[in-house]
Amino acid sequence: MNLDSIRDEALRMAEPQFKKFKPIALHNTKKVLEAFKECQLSDYHFNGSSGYGYNDSGREKLDEVFAHVFKAEKALVRAHFVSGTHALATTLIALLGSGKQGKEFVYAVGAPYDTMQSVIGVPHPVRNSLVERGFIYKEVPLKDNTYDLDGIVAAVNESTRVVVIQRSRGYSTREPLSVLDIEKICKAVKAKNPKTICFVDNCYGEFTETTEPLEHGADIMAGSLIKNAGGGIAPTGGYVAGKETLVEDVAYELTAPGLGDHMGSYSPGYRLFFQGLFLAPHVVLQALKGAVYTAAVGTLLGYEVFPKVDSDRFDLIQAINLNNADEMEQFCRGMQAYSPVDAHVRPVPGDMPGYTDQIIMAGGTFVQGSSIELSADGPVRAPYTIFMQGGLVFEHSMLGILGSAEEILANRKA
Repeated sequence: MNLDSIRDEALRMAEPQFKKFKPIALHNTKKVLEAFKECQLSDYHFNGSSGYGYNDSGREKLDEVFAHVFKAEKALVRAHFVSGTHALATTLIALLGSGKQGKEFVYAVGAPYDTMQSVIGVPHPVRNSLVERGFIYKEVPLKDNTYDLDGIVAAVNESTRVVVIQRSRGYSTREPLSVLDIEKICKAVKAKNPKTICFVDNCYGEFTETTEPLEHGADIMAGSLIKNAGGGIAPTGGYVAGKETLVEDVAYELTAPGLGDHMGSYSPGYRLFFQGLFLAPHVVLQALKGAVYTAAVGTLLGYEVFPKVDSDRFDLIQAINLNNADEMEQFCRGMQAYSPVDAHVRPVPGDMPGYTDQIIMAGGTFVQGSSIELSADGPVRAPYTIFMQGGLVFEHSMLGILGSAEEILANRKA
């Protein structure tokens, strides 16, 4: 097939999925709008603060709005989280360090994302990691490429303080979890040990369904503001939401005991965070459309894709198994050429903090590292899987993935 045929056929293949996404986006847009109205957001909440940040009404209102959207008792939304990994690590450290019950934690759905492996200290020792601090780590292997409920229950005991549930696939080809999957896991964990905290890594999952993990039994969740919840507008940061006492513990870990969420200034102001959240349901719709279209193009090029074109979607990530490292470079090179920023740059594999393998990525984004903007990346290791995500507008996602296809086809002819 030539590129024009691939473009048109992929669009035809993806169209039935597009129709399924629209009601979800409408529902979630209404939900966010109602939160803004209920919390009585005004333009003075956009103003920043300085110094200690006492009585920062914008910061307090942002927490309130996020809590309302995610049906949380409390939320902690901060530019001071440098990444999603930082939000997750801060939460996990706070949960393990608080309370008297157990210092053991369980990852319920296979191996965690690469950067969280560094936080934990597996499979290789890492200075100041959780394992080095004396916490006990367990990992429940996947069964048939999905979560093993019996295995999760068997891993939980009276010493299990936290069960971590990673919603998205991360750098793997397993299926992401739906909120109903999360509900099953939470119910099973609580039946075994009611005191165990169910903590959801919600990265890449926000607004892909009409409800969120806290509505399905999770105690606390965390994510990044340069992914779904920031709508491609938020310039930095992360969030934590859930039960009040647990979120308070996280706030104490982020700042200091006795300070918590009462301090922390941000002088640029909060408009972009509010505006990003408002746009998030629509931007997630655009990204989901881009992911399905990418699956269709990958299928037409003869690659194995995860998920398939017609699969249900519970996160933004589209994985494509390429044949070798050269094709990973070709894919990223083609997408980078259709980026609004650094289109002239040639992606090559390189070392990155928190990763054990070299990483290659295409990411000509307005916000550095943003993965709600069109981007693709992956560790350069067999089976040479590239992970594509994001796309603020579907038309750009089309152009980007077709750029990747064009580069691959050109090299096949060479």
